[in-house]
Amino acid sequence: MPDESRITDRPLGVALIGYAFMGKAHSNAWRNVASYFDVPAFEQKVLVGRDPAGVAAAADKYGWSESATDWRAVLDRDDIDIVDICAPGFMHAEIAMAALAAGKHVLVEKPLANTLAEAEAMAEAAREARASGVQSMVGFNYRRVPALGLARELIAEGRIGTVRHVRAAYLQDWLADPESPMSWRLKREAAGSGALGDIASHAIDQVLFLLGDHITEVSGRTHTFTTHRPGAQGREEVTVDDAVWATLTLASGAIASVEASRVATGQKNSLKLEIYGDKGSLLFDLEDLNELGFLDATVPVREQGFRRILVNEPEHPYIGAWWPQGHIIGWEHTFTHEIRDFLAAIGSGTGPSPSFDDGLAVQRVLAAVEESSAAKSALIQLASRVREGD
Repeated sequence: MPDESRITDRPLGVALIGYAFMGKAHSNAWRNVASYFDVPAFEQKVLVGRDPAGVAAAADKYGWSESATDWRAVLDRDDIDIVDICAPGFMHAEIAMAALAAGKHVLVEKPLANTLAEAEAMAEAAREARASGVQSMVGFNYRRVPALGLARELIAEGRIGTVRHVRAAYLQDWLADPESPMSWRLKREAAGSGALGDIASHAIDQVLFLLGDHITEVSGRTHTFTTHRPGAQGREEVTVDDAVWATLTLASGAIASVEASRVATGQKNSLKLEIYGDKGSLLFDLEDLNELGFLDATVPVREQGFRRILVNEPEHPYIGAWWPQGHIIGWEHTFTHEIRDFLAAIGSGTGPSPSFDDGLAVQRVLAAVEESSAAKSALIQLASRVREGD
């Protein structure tokens, strides 16, 4: 139940930290969510960024009442109840833990942190805060793709039987050109890792989300194809990976292969998932976000074949809030669904999903992939699953 001392008659005040790519996506979701879903009342209070002029312009453009440059001062404000963190990874732990300590509900973009130690500390802080009714969630937005929500339902219902293996590949090409310039995403001290944390984390989370399972063994390899890129001071060293490959063993006995690359020429933003069970299979590609391929192997062989499900019916996850049947939705809607679920959890006093513990589970796999790669793809055993409240 919600902490009665935290309930007020006024709308919840929201602060968003970061206004670049993810800040824009989250701002769009905050601006639209109440128009399509029944959620607790809230106000877009303040957008926070380092550049005064830049953040002020973004706040005006994205619908925030005001802007600020000092996130610590924002956390001290009594009119702020929710903190949405879209800053670079190296800032996640400090901001999130300070916000939780200040009694603010926290949403933080994935991956949870830059290091396993930071993620463990964040998860522990979230458990302690939850005892006082303070909620927290990590932003794996692809859990909110209706087609993947349907896939999870079909797997849970046993429609494809026992899952044997999964193939997950998240491929982009924005770094395929070796002359693409340096950015904070290519520096370990800021980003933590490259394709591993940026996009492989999504693929790993989908394996966990779809199967409702946990990972027990990891073998992996990372590689940097372009080691130096043009920067402000000439050519600068790239200190993160360009691509990653991993094999994951799950407690159920299923095996998952995960591949991620930001140098896959011709692939713009393709998250492909293939789930193979003993009674059927499922196929998904983010670039066809509204479609799910489903093969039912229980029908006679002469009738078998993948059929295309257009996931745009009111009976499908989230779709009832949007358009008539067949009118597709887009990538940006996943963030609206994410904000909807986060607000609903705050309103009901229930723990949102994915929790910081879920984010920690992914972080353990990311760390194991790096450890395995450093040891020439050695097999890394993961500790037993951390349960919330432990």
